[in-house]
Amino acid sequence: MSEEVLLYIEDAKDKMTKAIAHLENELVKVRAGKANPNMLHGVVVDYYGSKTPLSQVSNINTTDARTLVVQPWEKTMIDPIEKAIFAANLGLTPINNGDMIRINVPALTEERRHSLVKTVKHEGENAKVSIRNARREALEEIKNLQKEGIPEDEIKKAEEEMQKMTDNYSKKVDDVLHRKETEIMIV
Repeated sequence: MSEEVLLYIEDAKDKMTKAIAHLENELVKVRAGKANPNMLHGVVVDYYGSKTPLSQVSNINTTDARTLVVQPWEKTMIDPIEKAIFAANLGLTPINNGDMIRINVPALTEERRHSLVKTVKHEGENAKVSIRNARREALEEIKNLQKEGIPEDEIKKAEEEMQKMTDNYSKKVDDVLHRKETEIMIV
């Protein structure tokens, strides 16, 4: 294949890889009934007038499967951290003991588990749409190359290659979704 065609294929592959990475990043935020420090990933704290991620002003650990512990590096940050966790609207209640903040993660109900699975499937569909868009954009560019003199059989090979790549990345999305759904549904 010509260099231009390969360039468009590589660009599409890069976009598809980023779609998978974005999906995995989004699914980390979906809690599966176990305490996970990543649950607090989006929490920002007012640190002396500037919005700072929680992980940059404290240590976040799990003591057991149901408890998160937030240990601020400065004692004066306990109240702003507690307010930030409430403000993040994660459905978690911080317990401030003056030294650190404990967060008990409630067990998921069956209804909530099914709701989370729907959310996960929605994120997966968004990832598949991104993958198909990357394929479509690359194929449009490759077809435009035909006007510049690229042979038609090379365009057909590129289309087949793009379809194989799209199918492969869609399967990866399905695998990621299946793992997350299994994780959520385990009681």
